[in-house]
Order: sequence, then C-alpha cells, then structure tokens
Amino acid sequence: MLIYKLLRADEWAALQAQGETAGAPIDVADGYIHFSTAKQVRETAAKHFAGAEGLQILCYESEDFGGQLKWEPSRGGALFPHLYSALPLAGLLWAHPLPVGSDGVHVFPDDLA
Repeated sequence: MLIYKLLRADEWAALQAQGETAGAPIDVADGYIHFSTAKQVRETAAKHFAGAEGLQILCYESEDFGGQLKWEPSRGGALFPHLYSALPLAGLLWAHPLPVGSDGVHVFPDDLA
C-alpha cells in the first residue's frame, strides 16, 4: 500500500542533504514518523498544515518498511501508519510540491493513489 508523508521545505531539504531524517518536530516528539494513507492525507494536510506554503508530499511503499512500520489508532480510531525509524530518502517513490490553491486548500498531484 502506498503511504504519504508531508514535509515542510526545510525538512525536505534536510532529508535530501542527509539521506534520512528524524522528521518534523511532532515526529521527534512522538518518537515515530507520521504517515497517512491516500484516504487520510488530505485531512492531515487540512488539519496540520492549513495554508502552509512550500510543502512536499512524499510517497513510499508501506511494505518496504517491514516491521518498523506499525498501524496504530489515531483520530476517531482510524489506523495510521507510523514508522519507528528515521525516514530514509532511499525507497522514496516520488515527491511533488504541494501548492496552496486560490481557495487556500492544498492542490494534490494527479498521481495520488
């Protein structure tokens, strides 16, 4: 299953420069990397990144993370993928800018599964 990570511009730059990252401040605080499924990522963007410019959306294959990826309940009991390791650049399927549209809502890429 494809899973998605939203990164701010500085977090994306750090991942590219270092080859891995501990993630955003919330990831570091929680002790895991927060991912979303295709059905969840728009809500994640609206709830945690409303109006934020300079975001990147990253796509990974969940099975590539093996036992380091756990599906845990969050918002209203929905299961979210959480990665209990650094986020690697290796294995990234694609990354796209996530611009904010004129309505203030992020515009997702057409190839979002």
